Amino acid sequence: MDFSAFSGPAFWAALLSIIVANILLSGDNAVVIALASRNLPAHQQKKAIFWGSAAAIILRVVLTVTAVQLLTLPYLKIIGAILLVYIGVQLLADSDDEGEMEGSSNIWGAIRTILVADLVMSLDNVLAVAAAAQKGPEETRLALLIIGLGLSIPLIIFGSTMLLKVMDRFPIIITLGAGLLGLLAGGMLVEDPAIKESMQAAFEDAHMIFEGIGVAIVILLGTYLKKKNASKEAK
Repeated sequence: MDFSAFSGPAFWAALLSIIVANILLSGDNAVVIALASRNLPAHQQKKAIFWGSAAAIILRVVLTVTAVQLLTLPYLKIIGAILLVYIGVQLLADSDDEGEMEGSSNIWGAIRTILVADLVMSLDNVLAVAAAAQKGPEETRLALLIIGLGLSIPLIIFGSTMLLKVMDRFPIIITLGAGLLGLLAGGMLVEDPAIKESMQAAFEDAHMIFEGIGVAIVILLGTYLKKKNASKEAK
């Protein structure tokens, strides 16, 4: 293995994208963890949060590695890019479709709730992290996933509450996160094996063009829907 690939700018840019995307998209997961364990005795809450988070993270690693392998098949990156744009728009539009979640008075019930909820809600994380890993050197992608998700774990567990407060105070962070998803979607679209050669032949700098288009679509459409939702609530 060429270890110089681990010190290049592409590796570090992809690693940073993985960490940022995973943290920005884990706010709802952190809320679920708190809700699921809120009825437990104080001495069991930390155990439920730790083991529930650990199980959910292991599952997410497996799902992400699988997603990276699947993204080598034709047309799946196109589908993934469309889903990323949708997720980015929803993030910016601030939609809340998770519904209410009841707390559990049993530690294993709380862990099960955390695991199931994280599985249902992790599509955004898996797609974003898989897309970010694709931006790194090919021989480092598995390492990027492991390192990126590993570095994200303590930040998510210990910093999620603070991050939610920061997002409420500085909404621009949500916009930047949504824009990052649009950028990753544009890059993923261009890299699909079914259209990669034709796209690169048609556009001199296809990556930059479609990454810019992805950012613009997510931010413009997400902002429009956010304003539309706000006007409906005001009526």
